[in-house]
Amino acid sequence: MKNHIVIVEDEPDIVDLVSINLTKAGFTVRGFCEGKSFFTYLEKNVPKLLILDLMLPDTDGLEICKHMRKKEEFSAVPIIMLTAKGEEMDKVLGLELGADDYVTKPFSPKELVARVKAVLRRHTAKSEEKQREIGGIMVVDFEKYEVSVEQEKIELTPTEFRILTLLSSKPGWVFSRDKILDYLWGHEKAVIDRTVDVHIRHLREKLGSAAQFIKNIRGVGYKLET
Repeated sequence: MKNHIVIVEDEPDIVDLVSINLTKAGFTVRGFCEGKSFFTYLEKNVPKLLILDLMLPDTDGLEICKHMRKKEEFSAVPIIMLTAKGEEMDKVLGLELGADDYVTKPFSPKELVARVKAVLRRHTAKSEEKQREIGGIMVVDFEKYEVSVEQEKIELTPTEFRILTLLSSKPGWVFSRDKILDYLWGHEKAVIDRTVDVHIRHLREKLGSAAQFIKNIRGVGYKLET
């Protein structure tokens, strides 16, 4: 299952197209045209990455995304949303639910393969470090997707967790708002810079005593400093 990618897409032609290109890139691929058979597959399998359409005949792709993020055994599986829905709110909602990237139809198969490789690289780099301790009071657990402050578990959204992961990757390093947006959503940025400020504010509110570590550099962006 090391390089096993699953596609959930209601158009068989697209499943075939994506499968051919991913297979050429060295991946093994399994395709499903509706949600029910995919859920059956999940009972015994955990994919390396999921390419997910929003519009499915028997369920909503957003519901599948929520299901994956709520279940501990699937929470770390990267998700790339592939859909004809190009409206801003659809993108924002999908990414807020924990999708790692968003590709809008029509798309370039080569670009999709490149996106898959980029997302997997990010996850591999993160998974090599299981935990990160910050300031003696906060622990970021990359295997469980959990954060604790003074041994108390803090409930973060997927986006908040990823922002904290980025800031803590280079303590003292200033990340611009645009850099944070690139890290979160790549080329499919469907939001404006002020969205980062909103997420940071919510993150600080939840972190309590650990909020002191996140510094605002006026006119530039944010950094984590202990």
